[in-house]
Amino acid sequence: MPKDLHKNICQQSLFEAFFKKHSKNLYSFLYYKYGERLNPQDKMQEAFIKLWENCKKVTPEKAKSFVYTIANNLMLNEVAHQKVVLKHQKIQPKEHTNESPEFLMQEKEYLKKLENAISNLTEAERVAFLMNRTEGKRFKEIAEILNISTKAVEKRIYGALKKLREEIKEL
Repeated sequence: MPKDLHKNICQQSLFEAFFKKHSKNLYSFLYYKYGERLNPQDKMQEAFIKLWENCKKVTPEKAKSFVYTIANNLMLNEVAHQKVVLKHQKIQPKEHTNESPEFLMQEKEYLKKLENAISNLTEAERVAFLMNRTEGKRFKEIAEILNISTKAVEKRIYGALKKLREEIKEL
């Protein structure tokens, strides 16, 4: 088509053809660059809406660049927004509990005792115990990771529990 026939993309058939030709590629571009979590489908549609709203200002030759730039900027704005959300989630207000100060102090002392007792375990016992209790791994999984038998894992964890009970009477 000669340039002088279409000075903008406001003609509905021209816009529809442009959308059909470029929407899938724009979605793919956004999906592969930013992933599914940031809703690339929505950003792609928003970019085409902005193109339609500004159709008198955008020539058909510049439309593809316009749409990609708008969509990319929308995604970057979403990324920045998600960073702010994460930052505010990390800065949580100080927890107010109904627990007495005496209970909270006892809890802190208990946690210190527990940390000390865990640090006094042998390396083998500590690794097996923490993999089981904090990571939630089963004995069989631990055995495969450490390249030992399941019985050896059981012995290490039960040995750790026995030592912890001896060191911390509250257990």
